[in-house]
Amino acid sequence: MDGAALNIEGLSHAYGSRKALSDVTLSIAPATFTVLLGLNGAGKSTLFSLVTRLYAAQAGRIQVFGFDVSRAPGEALRRLGVVLQSRTLDLDLSVMQNLMYHAALHGIGRREARARAEQVLRQSAIFDRANDKARDLSGGQMRRVEIARALLHGPRLLVLDEPTVGLDIQARADLLAHVRRLVAEDGISVLWATHLIDEVSPDDDVVVLHRGRILVQGPVARVAADSGAANIGGAFAALIRQSAVPREAA
Repeated sequence: MDGAALNIEGLSHAYGSRKALSDVTLSIAPATFTVLLGLNGAGKSTLFSLVTRLYAAQAGRIQVFGFDVSRAPGEALRRLGVVLQSRTLDLDLSVMQNLMYHAALHGIGRREARARAEQVLRQSAIFDRANDKARDLSGGQMRRVEIARALLHGPRLLVLDEPTVGLDIQARADLLAHVRRLVAEDGISVLWATHLIDEVSPDDDVVVLHRGRILVQGPVARVAADSGAANIGGAFAALIRQSAVPREAA
């Protein structure tokens, strides 16, 4: 379907009296790597919970490749792969068993599920650990399995919430490179949430989320130039400072 991989309009959400998201609007083009950049507590996980329909949106609209998450959840979620911040593998099952169980939840037949599981494990460079229990994997290997599992049903949009938390520098770099290859080689759209500036590449699109509001969205080079900064780190710091200035004084 033509149009944005992910389109969000006027999304707001509150937990009681605490507003977590305020009128969030953003759009992600197909086959692009977009970084959702924000400090801890900015609202990234809430946004992901709404996109994945863990929570129902209180206000606004979310579309995945044109399908409304509220009105056509089956079609929308079929096109969506998810890797959450918390680890979600069953540690007592093997890697292959974890994937086969996930495939069954998607209604994929056993023979096809096995073939798909082998394919995504090879793609994720973790096939050699297919028969090992998940608990015996390193943190980076677990993340690769979770990505493989998220790709099992053939989604076109992959959303990852702080996927490198707890990983060492090399594992973080390897995971980023792997997901960027999915975009470049397979045309998958990616929304990668992080609070780490060094995970943003000059070629990325970036969405800066702060205290539940979108401060800016666009190519990294343009965001940096518009803020008068030399790089995205400087731009991010400037945007956060500006957002802290009372509107009456701005």
